[in-house]
Amino acid sequence: MTFRAATLAGLAALSLAGCTTPSAHTPNATEAEIAEAAYRHDGPPAITLYTMINNRSDAGAHSSMMINAPSQRVIFDPAGSVRASWLVEADDVIYGITPKIAEVYEGAHARETYRVRVQRIEVPPEVAEQALRLVQGYGAVSQSQCTVATSGVLKQLPGFEQVSSTWFPNKLADQLAGMPGLEDRVVRDTDADDKRLAIAAYGEELGASGRTQANRAQANQ
Repeated sequence: MTFRAATLAGLAALSLAGCTTPSAHTPNATEAEIAEAAYRHDGPPAITLYTMINNRSDAGAHSSMMINAPSQRVIFDPAGSVRASWLVEADDVIYGITPKIAEVYEGAHARETYRVRVQRIEVPPEVAEQALRLVQGYGAVSQSQCTVATSGVLKQLPGFEQVSSTWFPNKLADQLAGMPGLEDRVVRDTDADDKRLAIAAYGEELGASGRTQANRAQANQ
């Protein structure tokens, strides 16, 4: 297989596994809804890179990242497919990342066919706030460009000078490996391949909160 053919095959795999069409199927939350959903986590400022990896081929399938800034915690899920009526999202930034929602996000991706590599590193408060501003200003990401977007944000941050732009999730994860203070773990699960089932189950657990967000989404349709 030529390099070009291999590249195209890899991008096709990204499309099937995680980097989908940007959030056209879900209306952006309003500024008021974003403000209401904002969640401040009491942990230290940190950036967490998520890399979704195919269990059969070991190929990277999707990149995203959680930013714990002093002002709020969000997940930048470029061209991502974790969307639900009870999630507050605008232009591929998911707001209100409580511990439960963080668990939802990891759990939806870790299933029988995929595992999640989670790389967390604490950063100065101003770096976390800079990352937050960058993802909020990035805009909705085109299909298959999740890792381009994620690496493009990271490489602009102080302390991440070793990061270069890449299309490939595993290559981005490898660029972070070995950073001082980096926590590196892998999440595995045996859930069915369809992540929508896991998302729906978590929605049921959220109960009244989930129904409130569902009503909001229906009103916007």
